[in-house]
This record gives sequence, C-alpha cells and structure tokens, in this order.
Amino acid sequence: MTVFSEPIDHKRPLKVIVIGAGISGILAALRFPRRIPNLELVVYDKNPEVGGTWYENHYPGVACDIPAHVYQASFEPNPNWTQFYAKGGEILEYWKSIVAKYDLRKYMKLGHKIVEAAFDETTSQWRVAVEDIATGAISHDSCDLLYACIGSLNDWKWPEIPGINTFNGTLLHSAAWDDTWDATDKTVAVIGSGSSAIQIVPAIQKKVKHLDNYVRGQAWIAPPIAEAEVRKHTLTESNFNFTQEELDEFNKHPETLLAYRKRLDSEIQSMTRITHRGAMAEQAAEIFTTNMATKLAKKPEILKLLKPTFMPGCRRITPGPGYLEALTEDNVSFVSSAISEIKPEGIITADGKMHPCDTIVCATGFDTSWTKRFPIYGVGHQALADKWASYPATYLSLATDGFPNLFIAHGPSGGLGVGSVSIVLERTADYLCAVLDKMQSDRIATITPKRAAVSSFVGFCKDYFSRTVFTLPCRSWYKSGTIDGPVSALWPGSALHFVKTLEHPRFEDYEYTYVGGNPVAWLGNGFTECEDDMKSDKSKYLDPENIDYPAIETLA
Repeated sequence: MTVFSEPIDHKRPLKVIVIGAGISGILAALRFPRRIPNLELVVYDKNPEVGGTWYENHYPGVACDIPAHVYQASFEPNPNWTQFYAKGGEILEYWKSIVAKYDLRKYMKLGHKIVEAAFDETTSQWRVAVEDIATGAISHDSCDLLYACIGSLNDWKWPEIPGINTFNGTLLHSAAWDDTWDATDKTVAVIGSGSSAIQIVPAIQKKVKHLDNYVRGQAWIAPPIAEAEVRKHTLTESNFNFTQEELDEFNKHPETLLAYRKRLDSEIQSMTRITHRGAMAEQAAEIFTTNMATKLAKKPEILKLLKPTFMPGCRRITPGPGYLEALTEDNVSFVSSAISEIKPEGIITADGKMHPCDTIVCATGFDTSWTKRFPIYGVGHQALADKWASYPATYLSLATDGFPNLFIAHGPSGGLGVGSVSIVLERTADYLCAVLDKMQSDRIATITPKRAAVSSFVGFCKDYFSRTVFTLPCRSWYKSGTIDGPVSALWPGSALHFVKTLEHPRFEDYEYTYVGGNPVAWLGNGFTECEDDMKSDKSKYLDPENIDYPAIETLA
C-alpha cells in the first residue's frame, strides 16, 4: 500500500457544486464553507436572483401556507413578519437578507443553468455542462460531490387540454406569472384547486368582472392553523389562538419572540398523527367540514361538490384564507364539469357549455416525476430518468445506488405532509457536512448508498404509508399525480422523525472507494499536522478543555 504524503489529520481539498440557490442552496452556502476546510464551492442557479420557488412564484396572493414563524431559519429569527401567512415577496426578502448578511453571493453563479451532469468513473468526479442563460454559451465544470437542491415543485408545465394553444386571450401559469397583466374588469378562468389556485382566486376576485374556477377534483380547505384546531379538539384544551392580532402583539415585544416561535412550532410539529387513519383524521374531517359549510353558507351547493370523500391530508392540506368566501361572491362561478377543450374564445366543458373568457390562469401544478429537469448519468452512464421511471427509489430521500457522490435536498421521499420543513432543510445541510468531513478525513473517493439500504428504505416507506391517509384514493402530487400510485414525494414519518434520522448518519449503509484505491489512505504519512511545525503545541491533550475529568462519587 502507498503511504500518503499528508498527515493523518490533513483535510484533503474538495470541490462541491450545488444546483439551485433556493433555501437548500442558501443553507449549503452558509454551512459548507464554515464547517469544511479546503473546500471550493459553486452554487449554480438558472434564475437571476436567489430564492428558488419564492423568486419564481409571484402570482397574485402568493404566500406560505404554513405560519411564517414556522417557515424560517432557526438561527435567524425575524421579529417583523407582517402577516401570519407571509406573502411570497416578504419571504423572498427574508432569504435575500440572509444571503447578504453572511456574504453568500460570492459562492453563487446566477443565471447559469445545469443542462447535464455525468459521473466520470475514471476520476471519481461529476462533470456538468452549464448554460449561461444570457448568452446561451455552454461551459463545463467538475466536482467531487454534486448536491442537487432543485426542489420538488420546480418543473412547471401547461395542462394537457386539447386546443390550449388556440386560445386568443391571455394564457397565464401560476409558476410563470406575467406581472404586467391586470385583472381589472377581466373575465377570467382559473383552472385548479391546489394551493396556487386557492391563493389566486381571492386575490383577484374583487378586481375581475367575472371569474370561473374550474375544479376537477375535491379539496379540503382547512381553517387557519388547522393543526391547532384539531389538537384543541382531540388532545388538549389548547388556548393557542395564533391569530394575526396575536402576531402583531408579539411583534411589538421582540423579547417574547422565542417563546412564541417555540409554542407555534410545538403545535405544528405535534400534528402528524392526523395523517394516520383513525380518530384524529375523522375529527379533522368534522372540523374542516364545519368550517367549509360555514364559509359556503351563501352557496351550499359548492360544499357538496368540493367536500372530499377521502380524509384530510390525502391531498395537501391548505388553509386558503378568503378562498371559500370568494367562491360565494356574485361574480364567481364554481365549475365542476370537466374541461373538454379550449377554443379561441373560451372553454368548453364536458356538459357542452361554452364559457367565454379573455384570460385563462393555469394553476395546475408541476411535473413531480424528478426525471425531466436535465439528464443525470451515473455509473455505466445509466440515466437517472431510466432508473426512476417507475418509482424514484432513494436512501432516506438523500441519494440512490449507482450514483456516487450525488446527494439531493428535499428530493423524492423528502417532502412533508405536516410539520416544519425549514428545520429539516437545515439538518439536511448538516448531514452533508458530515458526509464531506468523512470524505476528507477518510480519503474517500466515492460514497454511494448500498442497494440493500435503498431497498430497505423503499420497503419502510411502503409499510408506513399503508397506515396513513396519503394512500387513500385521491389524485395527488404526493403520488406523482396518480390516484392510487405509491407515495413518492413524502417522508415516511413526522418532521421530528426526519430531523432525528438526519442527526447521526449511518455510514455503514454506504459503500466506498478510496483515493488511490488505498483503504487505509486515511492513516496518512504516520504523522499529525502539528508535528510539521516545530513551534506548535504537541500536548494539547493536556489542556483542561480536552480532558474528561471523571465525576467523584461521594458517600451519602
């Protein structure tokens, strides 16, 4: 075996490429350079600004559908949220402020889109092709570890409706909004009943001449802070109101902010059990039904069409402030008949009716197959799209076999049905720091999850979800847009369960190759770094902070 020239504690240089400057990419730029020495870091993003989904989504009414204080970094509390469910622009400015405060733009190449990534088995590195959005020029880069922070709701698409390209009016998509469009006195068709549609409808209802909301399926519209409401009725006599007024009061007294955040997070993090079939799910359905019936009292016929036959949570639960109220207004029609085709002058539904309009808003979601962003090739030039054609099998949502040194944030099996995603994304960055440290310390050339570990995790997911409402028959992006397909988007457990899983990586679930093919390369040259400096302290183990003083037991 070759004896390496570096001391045992030398941290070998590594280069990391991060794809995406959304929240996960920002956290990577914050954590990696501060914890990993000898690191070269590049964060590529196709957009001209950071923020990911909060930069890309700027449709009317865009907001977070969980409370703002639950959707922020643990280390950067914001005492000045103006709304309980913060608007998208305010969230974007919050994350931009973190980028500025910690000087993270120096790691970022914005306006640069990854168009291909391929693993080079001869060098144990990833090769990426990068397109300069402004010029169209293609450049190439390489790295030791590739970290995909592209998110699950990023690849938007037009709905597959016959005739959509023949429409003579304005065609908009919630994920590619035209800010110059004015809703005033327009006749508008909004297609969809997901989170985006539920926010757009009340945001434009008072401006439009008339609005048709086309709803193909059923949807639960939860009362604000549904989790606290359900918990109050099922577990505790909670007096946690979490109203806008309470938020305003806390904003006046920043010293109480931590207590407020902990109280709110505790409630949100306690509610995973409502996604399990049984008493709590049934209680949630009763509470949601009462709330919906009250708000739809002027048009009770909508409740019969909109109320699901499945339990809350099978599709994403959203509070939708103002949505149900908007549906009852005189200038809004709720259209449950399926769309058969689009004509130049409007929409024809399955019942044969023509619905003239001058604007169509498609709030119809994203491609969540994880296979159509850009080609990714692993060992043997296997395409990730082919490997994941039927199901995106991963190890802990973070990686997959056959694709060494590739890690994913918020990937397949990485979403949350309930809970705080921000702390999960922070812990994911921490997990990657542990991976990078191990690659440096152990002179690891490649790290790949074992196929058995991937298979075992997939089996765990199947068993877990069989007990939940997520596998009930409903069409959901949790199941790649299918009614009864496998749940591929969600973590199999609570947010706290995810956080605990990420705390201590099980490195025995990975397989490795080593620099120079030497499995004892980590032993270095037989020396430590301090021994190269004649003036350095070679007895630091005697410093008080490095001594484990045993406790002295005293007799009673």
